[in-house]
Amino acid sequence: MSMQDDRQPSGARPSLFLERQSYRRRRLTDAARLLPILGGALIAIPLLWPRGGDAADGVPLSSAILYIFTCWAVLIVVSVLFGFAAGRISTGDESEPGQD
Repeated sequence: MSMQDDRQPSGARPSLFLERQSYRRRRLTDAARLLPILGGALIAIPLLWPRGGDAADGVPLSSAILYIFTCWAVLIVVSVLFGFAAGRISTGDESEPGQD
């Protein structure tokens, strides 16, 4: 007795993958949502630096403040880049033909 599967697919099979633009938009949104968490982790790193009563034991305060403001500036630049990318993706979606 042979076990053959003679079933035919009923209708069109839905695609397992998202369209490229919607996939990119979702990943960009996910990255933008994780940006504050990444920023908080980066700014909290100086809390892990060694403390010492002597200046030779610990990290100088000027280095810690410089690190925090550098992280702050990098986070601002990254968020602006995310904004430009999101604007570019959304205008690309609106300009596609056949969208009414």
